Amino acid sequence: QVQLVESGGGLVQPGGSLRLSCAASKMIFSLYAMEWYRQAPGKQRELVARITRGGSTNYADSVKGRFTISRDNAKNTVYLQMHSLKPEDTAVYYCKREGTAGIPDYWGQGTQVTVSS
Repeated sequence: QVQLVESGGGLVQPGGSLRLSCAASKMIFSLYAMEWYRQAPGKQRELVARITRGGSTNYADSVKGRFTISRDNAKNTVYLQMHSLKPEDTAVYYCKREGTAGIPDYWGQGTQVTVSS
């Protein structure tokens, strides 16, 4: 079955940077848009960024100009480069394959990002 495995999270100071990775397996990676979500304690899970199969990107207003989503189809990996991190970016970040009607959603296990001084 499809597997998505996030990595790269950790503790970083405000203003710092992290790059998250999501490695996909058992799927034809290049055929799907990929998404990053995040969920902070007590808050709804929110869509952070999306990249289409053709490389077009979309971002939540809260991260525009600071985060960049990219993909390497040869490595079956999607990335989220995060700069100028703020405490409010603290959350568990999840990788997700774009949903398709009638097919289960596939999520990674999540990786914790903590932004604190």
